[in-house]
Amino acid sequence: MKYEHRFRVRAPLAAVAEFHSRSASMPAITPPPMIVRVHAAPPRLGEGDEMDFTLWAGPLPLRWLAKIENVSPGGFTDRQLRGPFAAWTHRHSFVRIAERETEVVDEVQAEVKRHPFWGPVGLLMWAGMPLLFAFRGWRTRQLLERKV
Repeated sequence: MKYEHRFRVRAPLAAVAEFHSRSASMPAITPPPMIVRVHAAPPRLGEGDEMDFTLWAGPLPLRWLAKIENVSPGGFTDRQLRGPFAAWTHRHSFVRIAERETEVVDEVQAEVKRHPFWGPVGLLMWAGMPLLFAFRGWRTRQLLERKV
């Protein structure tokens, strides 16, 4: 399965990249009623770092371990090492549009687990992707545009 979402933010590319490199940014852009609790991650994520977290989807805790790869000024990839999907790769790309405008491109490739419980959970999560990423775009703009 593949999903792509794009949005623009009125902020320089460096500010957008820096914001997304912070492990604290993920909980800040996660929509309620979902809650993210980071168990272990460096404050600033770099090549090879891992982020261990639980994503609470209502009452359901989804434990996740992601590895950060392919880090560059133009983005990074987080790949699920352990979690609710059989496979999950999320590429975050940042494209300079103008000096103070950046396009954020999220590309997700995933495979649902063949499991009587986790398969339907993965499909429900996948169905929520448009709302999740619409919120993330809105919240990112809200947090970054007031600083510019």
